[in-house]
Amino acid sequence: MMPLVAVNLFVVLIPSVFSVYYSLTDWSGAGAAKLVGLANYRELFGDDEFLNGLWHNLIWTIFFLVVPMSMGLFGAYTLSRIRRFRLMFRVLYFIPYIVASVVNASIWESILDPRSGLGSVFGINPLGDGRLALWSVQFVNNWAWWGFLVVVFLAAMQGVNPALYEAAEIDGAGPTRQFFSVTLPAIRPTFAFLGLMTIIWSFLAFDYVYIMTQGGPAGATDLLSTVLYRKAFSDLRAGYASAVGVVMALISAVVVATYLVIRRVKEWEI
Repeated sequence: MMPLVAVNLFVVLIPSVFSVYYSLTDWSGAGAAKLVGLANYRELFGDDEFLNGLWHNLIWTIFFLVVPMSMGLFGAYTLSRIRRFRLMFRVLYFIPYIVASVVNASIWESILDPRSGLGSVFGINPLGDGRLALWSVQFVNNWAWWGFLVVVFLAAMQGVNPALYEAAEIDGAGPTRQFFSVTLPAIRPTFAFLGLMTIIWSFLAFDYVYIMTQGGPAGATDLLSTVLYRKAFSDLRAGYASAVGVVMALISAVVVATYLVIRRVKEWEI
């Protein structure tokens, strides 16, 4: 285990400690860092860019907790009810997830192009209109993400005791009733775990937004991650960016702690 411990120590733990330290400084990313205490954190909650990114992260999280989770459940349950071509459908759904996000994003940029893509057909600019941009990027990210949920949910559903479905069928339960009374309760731990990971990954989302819009137009797709990147590498305020990163880590820590408490109380096993 020592090589893995060493990797975590030098790649995760030590940089995390330095991030907390630099969040208390006005460091530019090079040279000496001057301690400023909690000044960066006080500035955060009066910073329109930060608050805008936080708001968009909340929207992003709610979207991914509802849309892809629902699609993943429906897709997995549908696949669990068929016997032919199941493997083919699993592969087809999973392909977008294993394709590099740069490739996915670039393809969809061309598809949504307002001059030669779908944008020209409907007379809209999905990535250039502030009202549509965030939803457009979420749609593209969801297209790549929901197939992963299908595969995980399907694996969990295949572990459900078939006798439960037989008993439900004898009692007169149809497919819909079986789904809500048998399938969902049986896969609840997996559902909760994927919900937890979805929240964490939503606050870490960066690649699709940066590739497709760089947070624009006019901050319409800014997330905390893009604000952090811009503050660190464009504004050369690495100390302030570290404070943004620490806040993101604290949000994830609260989510994980809440999940662990619920898991212990409910005695869930995964």
